[in-house]
Amino acid sequence: MTLDSRLDHLVVAAATLQQGVDWCRETLGLEPGPGGDHPLMGTHNRLLRIATPRYPRAYLEIIAINPAAPDPGRTRWFDLDSDAMHRALAQGPRLVHFVASTSDGPGAVAALADLGLHRGPLITAQRPTAAGLLRWRISVRGDGQRLYAGALPTVIEWGETHPADTMPDCGMALCDLRVSHPQAAQLDAAFRAIGLTGVDIMEGPPSLTATLGTPCGERVLDSGGV
Repeated sequence: MTLDSRLDHLVVAAATLQQGVDWCRETLGLEPGPGGDHPLMGTHNRLLRIATPRYPRAYLEIIAINPAAPDPGRTRWFDLDSDAMHRALAQGPRLVHFVASTSDGPGAVAALADLGLHRGPLITAQRPTAAGLLRWRISVRGDGQRLYAGALPTVIEWGETHPADTMPDCGMALCDLRVSHPQAAQLDAAFRAIGLTGVDIMEGPPSLTATLGTPCGERVLDSGGV
């Protein structure tokens, strides 16, 4: 069976959620919308819709470790517990990763494993929202690593509700996402294996680059290879 995946959301990490909110105002000219807590991971977030016809359900997630949450008893996702990430975020919030949605989570994880890419098992998570309970399954490695400097997407399979469906249009749009990596051929094979389109790949130093249309004009977010 052919898999079909698409970009779901960009992940901007911050040392604290308030720093992420301040960055959003200063960089994108917008107040991020409400998010929620992730008890399973000890993190919390704020969200913004960035959908376009090319990326119909895309949104931007600003995420940080929640200092008020109990220790999750496991390594957090997106490398948030790594020393390298802590050093990078001490310089300010930045784009670190992206997540791809698929209608067949187990199939996508298996397809990547067939290429020797162990994205991690699917774990079940949920959080309440004003529009109802969000439920999803997401691939998370036990060591929390993103892999390929964040250029190999985490895969997610949503339940009946998708968060972007109830997010207001804030005047921001994702124009494109480009990934650069010395192992571009392996990434291209991975994207093909899960049927991911809409993400451009080139060979070069590790980086993710997202171009956004905002009320303040075009803005480019770059991971800086973290």
